Amino acid sequence: MATSQAPTRQAITLKGSTNLVTEFFKYAANTILFQRGVYPSDDFHMVKKYGQTVLVTQDLALENYLDRILKQLNKWLLTGSVTQLVLAIISKDTRLPLERWVFDVNLVEQPADSAEPTLAKPESEIQAEIRYILKQIVSTVTFLPIIDTPTVFNILAYTHDSADVPADEWVDTDPLAIEASKSQQVKLRSFSTDVHQIEAMVAYRYEG
Repeated sequence: MATSQAPTRQAITLKGSTNLVTEFFKYAANTILFQRGVYPSDDFHMVKKYGQTVLVTQDLALENYLDRILKQLNKWLLTGSVTQLVLAIISKDTRLPLERWVFDVNLVEQPADSAEPTLAKPESEIQAEIRYILKQIVSTVTFLPIIDTPTVFNILAYTHDSADVPADEWVDTDPLAIEASKSQQVKLRSFSTDVHQIEAMVAYRYEG
């Protein structure tokens, strides 16, 4: 008697997961820069991604800057060298950090010698998790303090000591931390592939 066989989903590869995570950071950074008014709204245009509309910069200098960072991030993800990425929003006049958008990068532990094969996580589920994070970033405008001063931003990468860091592009820098007595934190949603798990949070300056 013939037995029916269900098709098995192939687990995502390291390269595939790396590309998904890198792409997520691109859209997350663009969403933050738009929502927090770091760049004028006219600098962004709408594209369809993850089954929803997201805003992406049209500013060529910003696009090139983000592309350089994302290419290096992709390399670090492939080698497991990066542990955290931070987008810090800073007052242009006082240089005080106003917000730190923190994304922790963890490797998903694979079960050791499991008798049952691990079922691969569907890409539709991963995209749904990413969609929820981006929507949550948009909704943070309801509780984050209004920024009424010109701002700039910086992206910080935290890597292992053994990471290959291009000296001409990345330098050791101030962590742009907000003093604990003036900082509030909100944990955001997370998403994971079969390889990586990304935990997100935002810390913001609160003078109240």
